[in-house]
Amino acid sequence: MDLHILNNPKDAALAADAEFLKQSLFNLLHEEASPLVVETVKQLSLAEDSGALIEKVLPQLDEQQTHDLTLACGLFAQILNIAEDVHHERRRLVHEDAGHSGAEGSLEETVRKLRAGKVDGKTLQKQLNETGVTAVLTAHPTEVQRQSVLGFNRRIRALLPQRERCTNADALADLRREIDTILLALWQTSETRHYKLSVNDEINNGVSIFPMSFFEALPKLYRGMERDFQTAYPDVEVPNILKIGGWIGGDRDGNPFVTAETLRHAFTRHADAVFRLYRGELDKLYRELPLSTRRVKVNDDVMALSDESPDDEIARLEEPYRRAIAYIMARVMGKARSIGLGLGCKFGFSMPYENAQEFIGDLKKLQRSLRDNGSVLMAEGRLADIIRTASVCGFHMMPLDLRQHAEKHADVVAELFASAGLEDYAKLNEKEKQAVLLRELQHSRPLYSPFVKYSEHACRELDIFAEARKIKDEFGEDAVTQSIISNCEQPSDLLALALLLKECGLLTVENGKPQSRINIVPLFETIEALDNAAPVMETMFSMEWYRALLASRGNIQEIMLGYSDSNKDGGYVASSWCLYRAELGLVALFEKFGVKMRLFHGRGGSVGRGGGPSYQAILAQPAGSVAGQIRITEQGEVITAKYADPSNARRNLETLVAATLEASLLPERKDPDEKLMQALSDVSFKYYRALITHEDFIDYFLQTSPIQEIATLNLGSRPASRKTLARIQDLRAIPWVFSWMQNRLMLPAWYGFGSAVVELCAKKTATMQAFQQHAKENPFFQTMLSNMEQVMAKTDIILAEDYAGLSESPEKAAAIFAMIKEEYLKSRKALLEILQTTELLSDNRSLARSLALRIPYLNALNGLQVAMLKRLRKEPHNPHALLMVHLTINGVAQGLRNTG
Repeated sequence: MDLHILNNPKDAALAADAEFLKQSLFNLLHEEASPLVVETVKQLSLAEDSGALIEKVLPQLDEQQTHDLTLACGLFAQILNIAEDVHHERRRLVHEDAGHSGAEGSLEETVRKLRAGKVDGKTLQKQLNETGVTAVLTAHPTEVQRQSVLGFNRRIRALLPQRERCTNADALADLRREIDTILLALWQTSETRHYKLSVNDEINNGVSIFPMSFFEALPKLYRGMERDFQTAYPDVEVPNILKIGGWIGGDRDGNPFVTAETLRHAFTRHADAVFRLYRGELDKLYRELPLSTRRVKVNDDVMALSDESPDDEIARLEEPYRRAIAYIMARVMGKARSIGLGLGCKFGFSMPYENAQEFIGDLKKLQRSLRDNGSVLMAEGRLADIIRTASVCGFHMMPLDLRQHAEKHADVVAELFASAGLEDYAKLNEKEKQAVLLRELQHSRPLYSPFVKYSEHACRELDIFAEARKIKDEFGEDAVTQSIISNCEQPSDLLALALLLKECGLLTVENGKPQSRINIVPLFETIEALDNAAPVMETMFSMEWYRALLASRGNIQEIMLGYSDSNKDGGYVASSWCLYRAELGLVALFEKFGVKMRLFHGRGGSVGRGGGPSYQAILAQPAGSVAGQIRITEQGEVITAKYADPSNARRNLETLVAATLEASLLPERKDPDEKLMQALSDVSFKYYRALITHEDFIDYFLQTSPIQEIATLNLGSRPASRKTLARIQDLRAIPWVFSWMQNRLMLPAWYGFGSAVVELCAKKTATMQAFQQHAKENPFFQTMLSNMEQVMAKTDIILAEDYAGLSESPEKAAAIFAMIKEEYLKSRKALLEILQTTELLSDNRSLARSLALRIPYLNALNGLQVAMLKRLRKEPHNPHALLMVHLTINGVAQGLRNTG
């Protein structure tokens, strides 16, 4: 496809950027690749069927040429992504310059809506005081690109906007040379890792995004929030309503490599990053505040800090702010040294701050003095940003959640019971388990004995809880606040975790009343568990002991909802509705018992794992389910796409806050027709289950997708499955979705929908009108259909048929593929009819344009992948074929901008 068909004047700069980058890449290929490779890449942008072109050319290529062609296609996908990102930023700035900055999802627009909805300042302040929004970074292995490659991409992204500002040929040539140099480095850098990531590698990658982005984005976002709110509500104050959280280093579910040592390493790395920030910012502040007592008055409490200062240079005697800052720096770096960091301080080390609040208290003394004595601008500048950052990040930078599978908790409890001569826990029924656990939780007597030899698993689990207690003592109470129970299904799962917390000193019991230092968070993730969520929690809320525990945690109960496994279990439609219905049940239950609810949405990057635009997703939640409190997982390529750039990070975090406030304060939204949605869910579930339980389906999936090769790709520290790749229920949701993305079926995000619509409309002719009405009016249904539309636009049934040819049983594969193709055609037709349009993405020109740009190279990569998979299946020990498959996996993921 020729880029110049982008004939919309708004896209002229995008076309020019893309052409500029393509020319640089072709310059590189002329130097580094053979003429046949260069010519093939040129033909790809013109060919109607790039897959057919690859099939024709491939037999003429040797191993090196195949490698070069694959790498070239992947690089074209990367540079076109960069051109798109730069263009999105360009268009945003154009809108702002034209006075249209109040875009949907911005706080400025949210404030306008609040004013229009007659929300007064008192109501807004009350809501802000009760609001908590957290983006939680997870280490799920879905970022296929190496950090080195991502770094090169960021450099090109920073340089590309200069093209429009080059006023002469020399400037343009200099820019071209810089970008050519980066592209050459990209070409000569391995796209794939030759080693498996360790948990420590993942921790280091997660930490790196703070100095790269968050440390700049967070204070700017808060400053912007204060401006937007106070423009309309002058007396409103903005508390710390937004935080970044994490799982990396504390998430043990399915990852045997997470231990007490990795949890400690995570917080040491966190602290190193945040104390480096404090040292650097305080040093800058020191240079900015040489204010003299001959020119300004200074409050007594600042003079008191100054009197304690280690900075005794004669020039500072009349500069109390500088002397006070030196004192603060010496104390905060003293704290860094006390927790084992080897950071230096030019003022030496003084008595460590006990906690972050002490540090903030001294900073506020400076701020108060500046405000009181005519230096307001300096009080509201860098100093205000340091105070805000310290308020949000403390000494731990970001809190980490602990997470483990319910079975693993139960195994440790059973071992503790056995060693103490108590019941055989594993053999008890649910009511008996609850009874014995509550018995043990009524008193402070421990079950653990240092003189008993426990299994390696039990020791590892108890050690990590004990380490969490030490970390809270050293780094701050907010360092670890959550312990999540994966695959939670019964009340005993919550009580079992409570017992482990008690054994490790994180939960104490006095006079039968519990006090917990950590929230116990059930994760309901299968269809069955979601259906049972409200009954499980009703049992818990009916226990006097558990209500006392909640009272010790501010009477807030967090519930985590699993999008990934429910989707794998029941398909996209059934999963979406079961999640919505579970929330409805929980809202009513929490209201009945007077407990505050905080929902934690375990969303992935792709639609098949609950992904899609966050703003629409939050507004599509049932009325009452947000209420100012929400946590959302961010993982893999989503972290890079949303948060690796400070301005992107600020906008995406702002969107989370805006949506949360709108969902909490604006008039209640109407729920969808329950009978209609339940029928759609039930029937789609029936068709989805008929496919994935078909006796030939698992072989079809394993043979016609690159799942085996994804399992060997060094994406992260966790194994691709809990036990085996041979059973869908044991397969992790991420590689499951990732594989369907790679073979271009995206099946988990639509299968069953079309047949359900056809069946329901056949029974009652008015059903289609009801669906169409819901598509116009109901946020839940709108969001579900919008996400499905985006995924179906990336689906290519013709390419998918090529993958079906990889099966070792052609007849069986043909039968399965026929089912899939028929369902795809039905689903596409049903979707278009409900949306009352003739084209997918007719209302999403940005995504349609983005796909059109990359489709030639994306389809070529799929063609190369099929060819290499065929070779690899015949020659399973062929290292070149495996490398080529890995490169195509990278390239396709980049082209689709989605993995799992």
